[in-house]
Amino acid sequence: MWLLFGAIAIVTAILNIAWAAHGKDPRWFRFSSLSFTALTLCAFYSQSAKWVSHKDWSALMDVVPTMSRWLWVCAIASILINSVTLFGKSSR
Repeated sequence: MWLLFGAIAIVTAILNIAWAAHGKDPRWFRFSSLSFTALTLCAFYSQSAKWVSHKDWSALMDVVPTMSRWLWVCAIASILINSVTLFGKSSR
């Protein structure tokens, strides 16, 4: 689920920038992108908690160390990408 939310967050971030570049109000794409970024983080945490409750240590050891770093990078990137349209000429 967190992969789906992450993909939607990326698509809406791209639409946010594209919409702003065409001089249209991108606020709903910005809101959607940041919301799906938050849902991605929550879904990943939920999946990790499920692995802990099922004592699936191999899944935790394989996925969590790498993805936890990448989720930080992607969350920060999402914030920065979506904030670009706040400071441009097209923001309302």
